[in-house]
Amino acid sequence: MEATGAGPAAALVPFREFVVKVHSRCDLACDHCYIYEHADQSWRQRPAVIPEAVIEHLAERLAQHARAHALPSVTVILLGGEPLLAGPARLRRLCEALTRALDGVATLDLRIHTNGLRLDEAMLALFTEYGVGVGVSLDGDRAANDRHRRYANGRSSHARVLDAVRLLGEDRHRPLYQGLLCTIDVRNDPDAVLDALLALAPPRIDFLLPHATWEAPPPRPDGRPDAYARWLLRLFDRWDGLGRPVPVRLFDSLLSTLRGGPSLTESLGLTPTDLVVVETDGTLEQADSLKTAHEGAAATGFDVFRHAFDDVAAHPQIQARQLGLAGVSAECRACPVVRSCGGGLYAHRYRSANGFDNPSVYCTDLKVLVEGVEQRTAQADVAPEVTDPAALAAAQQELTRVLLVRLHAELSGRGDADWQRAWGLVTAVEAAAPDALAAVLDHPYTRTWLLAALDAVRRGRPPGAEPAHRLSVLAAAAVLRGRLDLPAPVVLAGGGLYVPTLGLLRADPGRAELRATAEGFSVRRAAGVRNFGPGGESPDWQPVRVLAGGAGPDAPPVPLALEDLDPDRGCFALPPAPRLDPAGAERWERRLAEAWGLLYGTVPSLARETAAGLTTLTPLVDAGVPEQEARRGPGALGVPLGADVRSTALALLTGRRRARLRELTEVADLYASDGEGLHPSPWCREPVPVSRLLADAHEAVAARAFRRAAGGLCGTGGIERALDRLSGAAELTVSGKEVVAALRRELGSET
Repeated sequence: MEATGAGPAAALVPFREFVVKVHSRCDLACDHCYIYEHADQSWRQRPAVIPEAVIEHLAERLAQHARAHALPSVTVILLGGEPLLAGPARLRRLCEALTRALDGVATLDLRIHTNGLRLDEAMLALFTEYGVGVGVSLDGDRAANDRHRRYANGRSSHARVLDAVRLLGEDRHRPLYQGLLCTIDVRNDPDAVLDALLALAPPRIDFLLPHATWEAPPPRPDGRPDAYARWLLRLFDRWDGLGRPVPVRLFDSLLSTLRGGPSLTESLGLTPTDLVVVETDGTLEQADSLKTAHEGAAATGFDVFRHAFDDVAAHPQIQARQLGLAGVSAECRACPVVRSCGGGLYAHRYRSANGFDNPSVYCTDLKVLVEGVEQRTAQADVAPEVTDPAALAAAQQELTRVLLVRLHAELSGRGDADWQRAWGLVTAVEAAAPDALAAVLDHPYTRTWLLAALDAVRRGRPPGAEPAHRLSVLAAAAVLRGRLDLPAPVVLAGGGLYVPTLGLLRADPGRAELRATAEGFSVRRAAGVRNFGPGGESPDWQPVRVLAGGAGPDAPPVPLALEDLDPDRGCFALPPAPRLDPAGAERWERRLAEAWGLLYGTVPSLARETAAGLTTLTPLVDAGVPEQEARRGPGALGVPLGADVRSTALALLTGRRRARLRELTEVADLYASDGEGLHPSPWCREPVPVSRLLADAHEAVAARAFRRAAGGLCGTGGIERALDRLSGAAELTVSGKEVVAALRRELGSET
């Protein structure tokens, strides 16, 4: 077979899903069946029933593969033909062999997919014994089902299938019920089809496009290229209007990818394939759907007797389907919906002239379907953090707490008594003064420490006493802020002890206890007690300075911390300045006040946006404008100490703008598959990932507004080109598209 054309071979991806053909014949004569009615007729040369030797070798190879890749679970789907034709004895033998081989190796998720005609009490008793999930093929009501799913003599199968599904749906068998699979025929009424399937109370429904290629296109009764999309959108509207009563994998996959999540089905999205087929004679093949392309399309040349599953996983055609965006045609790579449609099912791309290096024969349908679902759901699916600053702030607060809990989970099992004592104090403060603890956790550089500590632990570096020490100091800061009558044990080092959000304490090294007092706090040691006031500076206590806020229309509405003490403040692209002397701090505060005045005087709405959520300013040693890319919590900004008023104003505006976008990407999916595609940028010589293009455009819109209002000449051409490129970028989710739309509105309001 011809490989689709771009990119290097993918790394070997182990199989996790194994389709086992237990019988190669069927008791129905469905005219849309890809096995019997399409190009590949290899079933004719294969044994009807899977032999004992194949079962034995399959079980051995499966356990070998799971063990080699440390797979926690594997899914085995028993298929045909019609698998129930194999009979209960052969099915029992297969279930026994697989269960025994995987015992202690991996969890076995065993399923069977059937037309239901032979599903009875005896079969269900066997499936209950081995935990075999059951899926049934049914195309809707009788009129819909009888279009294709008939006996060879033309007789209807519908009534017997309904009986089987109702038996499967009884309470005693319901745990086995996997769902219903429906192949679409656009001549059927989509509402009637859905209602008929829902009446059987399935746990989920799969809708499949009929297998087709460019050589054998799907039927389109009205001749329109979007017939299947229109049918599916009617179905979506019905399903959505009913409150989405059951999962529908096709729709759930689209909704997932539109939000930035993974594809949930092989037929859509760019998720690498991890499926292999075992035929009744033991040959190992690619996905069954390829049989619709041409004779031998699914063949690999391997079998369970002579080859391991890793041999198949390394096959070029398997690897071609694991390349993500690089594995689809050039036309698809340039399409804005490719991340959701994934170029369609691989088999549906086939054309005799160039193999599978084509869009799907359902290309128009898929594009209309993706866009239609997005139009119907985008407003509701946009992450609230994109449009609601309060939701963004809450999500960021929660993220810091999640990181702290993760660090606790990593360290609590290591028997660190100091960590456990510090954690106990944190929980006591949370109960007594939650706002005080929140103020310390929300300090931007608390996040910096947490991320560094988690990285160290996960990389296997010995954590030592550092995490427990830092947590105890964090707890002590919350005790002092909350004025709680609790002892806060700490360890002082030679360079002093930074108490987050409060200041730097200098004292002789050793253990001490901090306590809140009416005037400030005290340091208690065996040698005695020393008292400190909260604000006064001395050789032994350097408080965090506060830049006044709200003094006039040209100042931020809240005070800002001038943070030049925190040891974790070195998280910017430029190094932090050392502690400013009083005169230097006063000069910088005056320059900041002038910069704020310039912002409020030229771009007042952007000035208010810049001040919103800003809590902490850190002076940096370079006069250039830094890139705010380092890891920290929300609210911090590094500003060059030596910059003039205009440059300081621009650093405040663009730095806060870039930081806010970063904060948004930490809690909301604005894009997916970042870096798989590159985009031309008006600000870079080389193409850039979508994340960089979005960040640069987000900053450029604000910078242009400021320069224009301050008397500069600024065109919008570069920004508009960037926004046009972003609008067509497949990587953007519905939330990312809303960010781009907001930038367009902002740019439009300036012109």
